[in-house]
Order: sequence, then C-alpha cells, then structure tokens
Amino acid sequence: MTSETDAATDVDGVRGVAESDGPELSISTPLDVPGQPQLDLDRALEAILFIADEPQSVVHLAAAVARPVAEVRAAIARLRADYDGMGTSGEPRTDVAAEEAMARGIRRGFELREVGGGWRFYVRGEYDALVAEFVLTQSSTRLSQAALETLSVIAYKQPISRSSIASIRAVNVDSVVRTLLGRGLVTEVSSDPETGAILYGTTELLLTNLGINSLDELPHISPLLDDGQEGFDLD
Repeated sequence: MTSETDAATDVDGVRGVAESDGPELSISTPLDVPGQPQLDLDRALEAILFIADEPQSVVHLAAAVARPVAEVRAAIARLRADYDGMGTSGEPRTDVAAEEAMARGIRRGFELREVGGGWRFYVRGEYDALVAEFVLTQSSTRLSQAALETLSVIAYKQPISRSSIASIRAVNVDSVVRTLLGRGLVTEVSSDPETGAILYGTTELLLTNLGINSLDELPHISPLLDDGQEGFDLD
C-alpha cells in the first residue's frame, strides 16, 4: 500500500517532469464554465479557433478562456505540435502516467498558423490545390445578389477588411466573403498593421471572368449612385 508520503513523492515526480519541459503552468485547474463540464484548455482554444474567421491574438484568446497569456501560449505550442504530428495536446495533468505524454500523433492536413499578429487554422500548403479544386466543383455557377454586391465593394475598395465591407453594405458579410474566397474571386492580400484584420482583394480569375486586363478598366460607378462617389471609386 502506498503511504501518503509516497503518494506525495509520486505526484511531485510527475510535476517535476512537466516543469522541466517548459514554464510552470496552473495545471490543476481546468476551465470552469458555469453550467458546463470542466474543459481542457487546449480543446477550448481549438473550438474557438475552429469557428474564427479572423486570426485571434493570444491576448484575445486568453480573455476568452479566462487564463493567463503564458498558459495560452503554451497551449498553442502544444496544439501546433499535435497537428504537426510531433506530440499530443491537452493540458498537462498530475494524475496520469508520464508515458502518456510521450505518445505521438499524426500530421494533420491543416495547421495552426500565426498571421497578422494572431492565430488561425489553414490548410497545409501541399493540399491547397486539392482543396481549391474541391471547393470550386462544389460551388454553384451563379453568384447571389449579396455576393455580387460584396465583390463589387472589394473590387473598388481593395485592400479592404470584412468589417469595412460590412460597414459599407450595412450587413454581415462573413459567409459571403467565404463564398467569394471559395470561388477564387477574392483572396487575402495583407493584414492591417494596427488591428491585424485580414485585408481582401480580387484575383486574376475575376479579371478573366470580366474580360479585362486590369482593375483600371473597371467602370466608374459613382455617376450611377444617388449619393455620389463615396465608398466606391478607385483612388
């Protein structure tokens, strides 16, 4: 039978292994969400990043899960290693055998990438062509009115963020932008240096579909608008 002294020694031994691999973490306190079971930090961050349309900063993620920034950084490192097939993710525990931490996973078809000061899921580069072809074959041939309006705003105001597009159209444009990205008509061109928001622009495919050589050939639409040129003419 193991004495209380031996048990304490065993726990300290496992804790020592965890501490030797990185900074000390609050490893005994899972996320406490009212009305929900205790949540693992890594899985919680994974769930948030899965539905995020924009890169999420470490500070923003830490606020979302109410955990210190250092713990969130460590969790992101574990997730990246897990997706790369270099390790497993999940908060370090003091009640599991040390051998479990040595298990290795498989390299996923997606990765967690830092872009514009934040973190977001992306398809791995070697699968880009395959996924692009799949998305294009799944798309219908006609764009909706909302998609056409959003595409027009991007064409005339690029590079432009989703929030700016939404401000011009006065509606949420997240799903429409995803559709245009899937069709290959717009792409991520850069990120705002102040906010980290992704900026979108049109692609060569749009020029091909319109039968023009450059954006300079787009017609000036301000004469057709009741409120003049605000928000649309190219600079």
